[in-house]
Amino acid sequence: MPSRSELPGSLSRPKFLNAIRRLGFQINTVGGKGDHIKIVWPATQKSVSVDADLRKDVLYYLLKEIEVISGITWDQIKENL
Repeated sequence: MPSRSELPGSLSRPKFLNAIRRLGFQINTVGGKGDHIKIVWPATQKSVSVDADLRKDVLYYLLKEIEVISGITWDQIKENL
């Protein structure tokens, strides 16, 4: 898990979602609440909600959840950005 200082200051949600899609997540724009989008890991059907604003603190906890349900690390996501 990267430290917060290693994360980008801001990251666009479409760019992040494209990287996640390339790694195998399914994007569900209907399943989120409000302006959130739900991403689903197909092997376990577990999901994570992605906020519209990916600030450092939000991204840090989002990456922790992604790593727990799928095993995908920040380095793998960063390679696909």
